[in-house]
Amino acid sequence: MATDTLAAPARQRRRRPGGIRSNENLAGWIFVAPVIVILGLFLLLPILMALWVSLTGWNGQGSPFTGEVPFVGGDNYSRLFSSDGLARQDFMTAIRNNIYYVGIVVPVQTVLALGLALVVNNRLLKGKGFFRSAFYFPSVTSSVAISVVFLFLFANSGAVNRLLGLLGIDGPEWFADGRGVLHLLFGALGVDTPPAALTSGGPFGLSWWDWLAGPSVAMTSIICLVIWTTSGTFMLMYLAALQNVPVALEEASTLDGASHWQRFRHVTLPLIRPTTFLVVTLGLIGSWQVFDQVYVMSQGDPAKTTLTPAYLSYRTAFRDFDYGGGAAISFVLFLIIILFTLFQRRLMTDRDERRRGRWWRRRVPEGS
Repeated sequence: MATDTLAAPARQRRRRPGGIRSNENLAGWIFVAPVIVILGLFLLLPILMALWVSLTGWNGQGSPFTGEVPFVGGDNYSRLFSSDGLARQDFMTAIRNNIYYVGIVVPVQTVLALGLALVVNNRLLKGKGFFRSAFYFPSVTSSVAISVVFLFLFANSGAVNRLLGLLGIDGPEWFADGRGVLHLLFGALGVDTPPAALTSGGPFGLSWWDWLAGPSVAMTSIICLVIWTTSGTFMLMYLAALQNVPVALEEASTLDGASHWQRFRHVTLPLIRPTTFLVVTLGLIGSWQVFDQVYVMSQGDPAKTTLTPAYLSYRTAFRDFDYGGGAAISFVLFLIIILFTLFQRRLMTDRDERRRGRWWRRRVPEGS
């Protein structure tokens, strides 16, 4: 009886709302209500509407929420993966192009941004403000304007080909050359014709030889543009992280006899790991959503070697008037971005955090 008497007030204390009075709780909901309404009206509701459109055969005429619009279920999604046809071939070609694009852009822009941040963070560097502004300037310039400038730079008689001509190299027709750089490398090594094992079959309607083409010459120029324009933004993130590294740790490692590389490897890199995670995450999201450069510079040509899922979604919806198929591509792209983000988060998580996350594997002590 005494135990029950003592346990009752404890249960009553646990039922209290954490020390927050009801009027304060209501005031908090009133303050956040406008933001919740705005996000729900202009973010969540359009997403749900697009999800419904991806399940229909809407062609853009009238409202997609009437009974006249045919409901097709998952047919728009199955056409992208299991149904033989042009839709699956174009989608897999766009996925292949974007995989090579992401595989080059994300690592290069991350390393370049970190290198630029190390340069402008050097205490002995003079004119730091000028270099920071110069490196960051391409990031705040209109991507459409820079794309037009790059069209002139990579033209047949542009500055890039003229510079290559001074070195005795005959530059290609950048935006008219759809050959993959790996195919060009194989040709330079004497492999002019693909092996029969690589042309007989492959996943999702593309042969293994097509999957191993590498980025095209036209895509390479777009990759150079994107790396040049995005590295400045990530440089500022790394610069802020480097300036927060305690000087005492660097001095202590120097007194212990560590070299510059050892200090960078064992002191600086672990301390800026959260920034690296942020840079890689933003790089992955931006690389899978590339659209404006492709729209201005190539529109998927030549031979669909610069076609990306984001541009394919736009072309399917607003040019082919297949709004259901375009919405389905956008949701598949959303799922791809989420999976890659979770994977790289898992890859970059510290071992201690992994151990703390495995709470379900811990054994409960007997008698507890």
